[in-house]
Amino acid sequence: MKRSQPNWVPPKNESAPHLRLYNSLTRQKEKFIPQKGNTVTWYNCGPTVYDASHMGHARSYISLDILRRVISDYFNYDIFYCMNITDIDDKIIMRARQNFLMQRYIESKPGTDQLKKDVDDAFVLLDEKIVAAEGDEGKLKMLVKSKASLEAVMACGDAEKIVSSVEAKDVLAPWLDKQKGSEVTDNSIFSDLPKFWEEEFHKDMEALNVLPADVLTRVSEYVPEIVTYVQKIIDNGFAYESNGSVYFDTKTFDGCPDHFYCKMVPEAFGDNKALAEGEGELSATTEKSEKRNVTDFALWKASKPGEPSWDSHWGKGRPGWHIECSVMASSILGESMDIHSGGFDLKFPHHDNELAQAEAYYGNDNWVRYFIHSGHLTIDGCKMSKSLKNFVSIKEVLQQYTARQVRLLYLLHAWKDTLDYSRKTMDVALEFEKTLNEFFLTVKDCVRSIPSCGCASFSKWTESEVQLNQKFLQAKENVHQALCDNIDTRSAMDSIRELVSAGNTYISATRKNQRSPNRSLLVNIATYITDLLKVFGAIPKSQTIGFPQESGQNENLEDAVMPHLSAFAAFRESVRTSARKEKAFDILRLCDEVRDVTLPELGVRLEDHEGAPPVIKLVSREVLLKEREEKIRQEEEKRAEKERLKKKKEAELAAKSAQDKIPPSEMFRSETDKYSAFDDKGIPTHDASGQELTKSALKKLVKQYEAQEKKYSKYLKSTSAAGADSACAQTNGDS
Repeated sequence: MKRSQPNWVPPKNESAPHLRLYNSLTRQKEKFIPQKGNTVTWYNCGPTVYDASHMGHARSYISLDILRRVISDYFNYDIFYCMNITDIDDKIIMRARQNFLMQRYIESKPGTDQLKKDVDDAFVLLDEKIVAAEGDEGKLKMLVKSKASLEAVMACGDAEKIVSSVEAKDVLAPWLDKQKGSEVTDNSIFSDLPKFWEEEFHKDMEALNVLPADVLTRVSEYVPEIVTYVQKIIDNGFAYESNGSVYFDTKTFDGCPDHFYCKMVPEAFGDNKALAEGEGELSATTEKSEKRNVTDFALWKASKPGEPSWDSHWGKGRPGWHIECSVMASSILGESMDIHSGGFDLKFPHHDNELAQAEAYYGNDNWVRYFIHSGHLTIDGCKMSKSLKNFVSIKEVLQQYTARQVRLLYLLHAWKDTLDYSRKTMDVALEFEKTLNEFFLTVKDCVRSIPSCGCASFSKWTESEVQLNQKFLQAKENVHQALCDNIDTRSAMDSIRELVSAGNTYISATRKNQRSPNRSLLVNIATYITDLLKVFGAIPKSQTIGFPQESGQNENLEDAVMPHLSAFAAFRESVRTSARKEKAFDILRLCDEVRDVTLPELGVRLEDHEGAPPVIKLVSREVLLKEREEKIRQEEEKRAEKERLKKKKEAELAAKSAQDKIPPSEMFRSETDKYSAFDDKGIPTHDASGQELTKSALKKLVKQYEAQEKKYSKYLKSTSAAGADSACAQTNGDS
């Protein structure tokens, strides 16, 4: 009789985590669901290129690069990533004009008298700005400092030196711009500056290992599209022309039941200061009289003399800041994208205005599904500011730290929270890097002598292997949950740190028991950590295990030199064994010198372990030399401390010896500030005021007297014995 196959019951795993991202549109973590299958469309606000990129830029672009890599390489989504370059902007126009005018002024070679007159005139403008800056402590401090700095430079009396100084430019350039800015008409002046700084930005991003965008858009290349886009917003009833400019009608848009103005930061509605900053310094004076509502903002600005311009239906003008991203993102990604990202400071008004423009254009309310914003960056706990002298460029940082170390700093913090860049936080990142590197090097040394395949590559698991594997599986689960939870790299790195600690403990135990570790288990753990760091962008994808050690020929240095180092280490160990048997201490000293001096100069760390083969690790020469310096410093401190304790002990013994030599009858008599009368033994009977001492006080003094009596008696005996020995020696010598 045939039996039917029984029913199969699938396992239940309702608690399986799913990627959730913090969405600025809802201010909470939301389940991430792309709109079209596995494809993710993503637009990121790029830089306004008018100066060097700084650590604030790095905060945003590295953090978002990490998110992009995790969503793509860990969660396996297919990301299409678009980023813009803002190369038309009030800041760019002003900086370009001022640079041009200042250079022309320098080339005119003003005499001392003319320069002094111009500086005095520029100080008048600066004083007006100082008065206007009351209440803005940072700006006020910077302006006052600029004036004092130039006054100090003026004291040298050398006109050529003064006019070429940074201090002169800080004061004279704004004054020149006010006097002659409207005379600047060559559009190339306004394009050369952003081209230069865009190139520098790309170099910085490459140095930081930030992935390039799939599509890069520049505002200057999209002016025709912007004009068409603005016209449609006018046609849809949400914008109006005024004196050659076009403004977005926030009141009409917000009054429409299908729309909502200030989606992300509704409490900022009517924040005039933020709105003015968003419009730009060059537009502040004219817009108030041209706008219907104070909250309206410019889509198109009529160009004034001294500003670049393009043709439009409304006359010569240039794009407003907010419209740029709406048009460029729409041109590439269409009427709705999955992710839009940028720095925290862009939420309002920039991103809220972007949303309003695009939704007014398309007639929808879902132009962006997920808005994500990277957190602020502070320097030593303070807002980054040139006035506070804590303005740090990316290039300056990379002169002190590697791109990997900077990225590790970001990985050790939540991407949406404020991050502080300081020596202290970087030290934490450096220590974490060292912990990881030491683990990778130790694992590679452990498995180097174990075959990678065949019978000998597999060994029986003991309880220690089972326990380590359980910790490994749990770490992978913890990492997965952390990455699902808003890509929490900080918690993921904590799990990696715990796994490394467990691995190090296991390796130490196998060495102590003089048995080989399990090769496959250690390789699996090290490979997993390496692969995770590849996902995070901290290790090149071509690397197998650990951080790369590259030679000048770009080959794998470790593979090339390790066989030779292993042979040398084995030879040295044989020499040391023979030297110990023969008590050849000079040879042992030379073996130590090779380990401590010669090999570190070559970037090799050799670690001796009792009863086990030496461990070989390739480490940066600079790191090893710093370690050696630190070891010497610690040994010197230890020697100095030992010497200090020795002297302290000698001083205490000398003080004790001096105390023992005092006759008990004299020990209290010198303390006239405490006592005024003594008995025949020298024990005090009355205090300094003449009052008779209490019985308890007298009893305490008697005990001290008796203790000193014993010490003094012992001293006299030792002196007598020493004298007798000396006399005996003298007698023997005479005979």
